[in-house]
Amino acid sequence: MIFQLNDNDILFPDTALAEPDGLLAIGGDLKPDRIFAAYKSGIFPWFSDDDPICWFAPHERCVIFPSKIHVSKSMQKSMRAKEFEVTTNTAFAAVIAACKNTARKDQDGTWITDEMEEAYIKLHALGIAKSIEVWQNNDLVGGMYGLEINNVFCGESMFSTVSNASKAAMIWLCTENNYTLIDCQMRTDHLISMGAEMISQKEFMNILNS
Repeated sequence: MIFQLNDNDILFPDTALAEPDGLLAIGGDLKPDRIFAAYKSGIFPWFSDDDPICWFAPHERCVIFPSKIHVSKSMQKSMRAKEFEVTTNTAFAAVIAACKNTARKDQDGTWITDEMEEAYIKLHALGIAKSIEVWQNNDLVGGMYGLEINNVFCGESMFSTVSNASKAAMIWLCTENNYTLIDCQMRTDHLISMGAEMISQKEFMNILNS
């Protein structure tokens, strides 16, 4: 069942009522308090320019437990050679713009609309949204951004303009922080190759609220 959100409050329906593809509700807005309430409930917005605001709560989540991150031999070599410099929260707007504008294989366009970009920049100003930047020769070549909810980092998007840059961001996130879990939301082969796995929404919520 797909619910229509009430514009006058930020209540969300029970995530167990989401459609098989995870779609739970439509409508509402992208004000910081609504987005924050959504993430705290295991829900995130995901839609395109021509769609209404869509809110998803997948019955299974793609996640990475930091201790299980897979670092390939080529990445170990890259890290030893210090090919990249990694920073955090120094260029949030640039990272989300790059995630929005970087072309991706087998993907037509982006789900990061202008409205989404503006909303997450506001969340960053409030200290809720975080960015990881990957630099090479002083150029921003990769990174990712997401929301920090308790001890979980809810990843939203990542980008890379040179080989291994986005992997460097994820490895840094897993090894240099104290997060219990990295929420990747949806499964991709790239994430699975880095050690991601699928867990139930119930298990995810238990970790998110612990």
